[in-house]
Amino acid sequence: MLSLYVPALIVAFVITVTEMTEVVAIVFALGADRGTVRHGAMGAVAGTAVVALVALAFGAVIQAVPENFFLASASIVLFAFGIFLFRSTLKSYRRARTAAAPGAAPAAAPGGRHLQFAGGFSVGAVEAIEAVIVLLALSAAGYGPSALIGAVAGGAMLVALALVIHERIRRIKVPTLKLAATSMLFTFAVFWGGEALRPHPWPFSDLFLIPLFVISLLVIRGLLELVLPRRVPLQANG
Repeated sequence: MLSLYVPALIVAFVITVTEMTEVVAIVFALGADRGTVRHGAMGAVAGTAVVALVALAFGAVIQAVPENFFLASASIVLFAFGIFLFRSTLKSYRRARTAAAPGAAPAAAPGGRHLQFAGGFSVGAVEAIEAVIVLLALSAAGYGPSALIGAVAGGAMLVALALVIHERIRRIKVPTLKLAATSMLFTFAVFWGGEALRPHPWPFSDLFLIPLFVISLLVIRGLLELVLPRRVPLQANG
């Protein structure tokens, strides 16, 4: 009969929800201008699955690799995506102001699906590694089944929640979604980059993401106002 250790199950549940909530948020951000999160979600699932499979086969090796390596890599990737999405955000604001083609769907940027998948994969892999380190520690202590059940329960809850709120998020105007998405990508890029480079953790740990996001939002919105002219000719396509 399977014996469960409730404290280990709770720890696994909490760490999974904590880490993978960031994955869900960024997947929504990456799909903000396309009406679908499919490609980003597929990337996140793939990244998480790869880490999970590697963890099963090479758990000790994962624990030996410095976490800073993964955080620095993710920071660079998300910063690059942030620049790409800022350009797309600028175009969306320009289209919204000119109202040149009401009701017309904006053209998808070349390679957008691949970028969504790559971004989702990167975030899914990094966050999964952070969760896996804790799960491996619980398994090494003899609480493997409890850790697995807690992690699966946490992941299932997040997926269900994402499905429930997905349609509500899609009702938000595209420029607003893109502004939030761009700010979010730069927020995580700075946060993870800081964790990789700083000798000490951020003040208040993950809660510091909140002021970072507010600062990023204000900076990006200010840059848009500086770059966008007050009046744009109707024939401009962005």
